Amino acid sequence: MTQYGLFEAFGIELEYMLVDRSTLDVRPLCDVLMQEAAGRITGDFDNGRLAWSNELVNHVVELKTNGPAPSLEGLHQVFHQNVQQINELLSKHNALLLPTGAHPWMNPLTETQLWTHESSEIYKLYNRIFDCRGHGWSNLQSTHINLPFKNEEEFGRLHAAIRLVLPLLPALAASTPILDGRNTGFRDARLEHYRFNQKRLPIIAGSIIPEAVFTQGDYQTQIFDPIRSAIAPYDKEGLLKQYFLNSRGAIARFDRGAIEIRLLDIQESPRADLAIVALVVAVVQALAEGEWATYAAQCKWHEQDLLDLLLKTIREGEEARLSDAAFLRLWHYPGKRATAGELWQHLLERVADRLSAEQVTTLRYQLYNGTLSQRILSQLKGDFRRPALHEVYRRLGDCLQTNTLL
Repeated sequence: MTQYGLFEAFGIELEYMLVDRSTLDVRPLCDVLMQEAAGRITGDFDNGRLAWSNELVNHVVELKTNGPAPSLEGLHQVFHQNVQQINELLSKHNALLLPTGAHPWMNPLTETQLWTHESSEIYKLYNRIFDCRGHGWSNLQSTHINLPFKNEEEFGRLHAAIRLVLPLLPALAASTPILDGRNTGFRDARLEHYRFNQKRLPIIAGSIIPEAVFTQGDYQTQIFDPIRSAIAPYDKEGLLKQYFLNSRGAIARFDRGAIEIRLLDIQESPRADLAIVALVVAVVQALAEGEWATYAAQCKWHEQDLLDLLLKTIREGEEARLSDAAFLRLWHYPGKRATAGELWQHLLERVADRLSAEQVTTLRYQLYNGTLSQRILSQLKGDFRRPALHEVYRRLGDCLQTNTLL
């Protein structure tokens, strides 16, 4: 396996819902889609630069880079081409892909259908232990960023930087204000539910913000070993591996030399997602290179302090008020107080030279108009009845098909 150093390659994963083209209700058709594409039901379909794969539930499909991508430039177009290809395959079933991090009116208690084909024994075990009929399990779609490291020193620097960015991600990417057909009061309701989906064994998700560990040995003893001990009474056959069990907001994959960031709600189109990915990567890279703070200073932040900030952005998104002077100084923000959105605007200008002109244009639109959650709420204008929800989410489906912004 080729080992990549810091920011030499990128692994991107985008998850989408399969829904009825007319009603927008969820449709458990991932196995049907895979059969249409591959000629047989399979959990993975190789489609050139991207691969398609199943997820826990049968109404979700994941599109991912087929191995590490050398650049993020233009990658949104590749994802968009695959979206169009999938929508064409789904059209004969009167279905299509729908974006955002959660379905706005799905009832997970009655509509959850697990994937029942290859690797289904793992999903059945998860369901037996945790009961996957909940928004935090069966009604969530996210964007994952995999960033490589090739040795222990690079792992430490990358992990330190990522931990500091995690609390800010909902203020950039929240897209889930609506669940059960109502305004939840959270800009990122997906993450609010995700925090508690493994409450039976809380060590598995921890504080969502990973512990301050910066070597593989410490990661093993402080994160992996407690997880294995907690799950052992429920997993006699050893089916659940530590890399899949770890549900923190960023997880170390020492088996493939990467850290996977998992806190981003998926957006309305690949163009929107990949612009956000590019900004997150640029900020992480600037931190890892010591542009704003030393590595030693970054390592000092405790997960509880970072969790306090994350909880604010989960609830309030870009409007969350940040008054921790030390945190703002970390980013060289000129004031003593800021909203999370103002901090992101500051960070974009600091790293704009690391981004393409197209990415900067997209990001300025997103930051000026607010997170997708804010834009969804603005379009709804306080009307959360089904016809209004249907109209707004139909437009979001159009955005996905055309690779445009809401």
